[in-house]
Amino acid sequence: MNALCPISPKKIPGSLSRWVALITLLMLIGFFLTGWVLLPAILSIDFLLRASDRSSYSPFAQLGRLVMQLYPQGKKLTNAGPKIFAARIGLVFSSGILIFSLAGFTQTALILTVILATFSFLEAFLGFCMACLIYPVVYKLVYRTSYS
Repeated sequence: MNALCPISPKKIPGSLSRWVALITLLMLIGFFLTGWVLLPAILSIDFLLRASDRSSYSPFAQLGRLVMQLYPQGKKLTNAGPKIFAARIGLVFSSGILIFSLAGFTQTALILTVILATFSFLEAFLGFCMACLIYPVVYKLVYRTSYS
């Protein structure tokens, strides 16, 4: 597959997505350890805000911006398109975690938690966006389906 990535006219600080991923990871670890269903509910709401390009209302993004002010890093900007797509993937996973938890499918919820936590870990600590690997597959499926 050729490299393909969603592009947006918006730019965000590169370190912001890493801080948000760390906050997400901590929430997922909290859910994994406690099973407290409020945590994936909060995650779902936050991902919904970021996935709909309303990150200014996202508590995680606001907290990330606050941390960036306290611990200034480089001003390198990155395209927001991949991060919005990643938030959509996070919305699907966190909503799945919430639904499976409420339905009593604990094992399935925990598997989804581990997968999303892995994605968050990769972004937070390695700056690796798994969504950039997933996007070409989704794009080709949608493109192929809509024009077949």
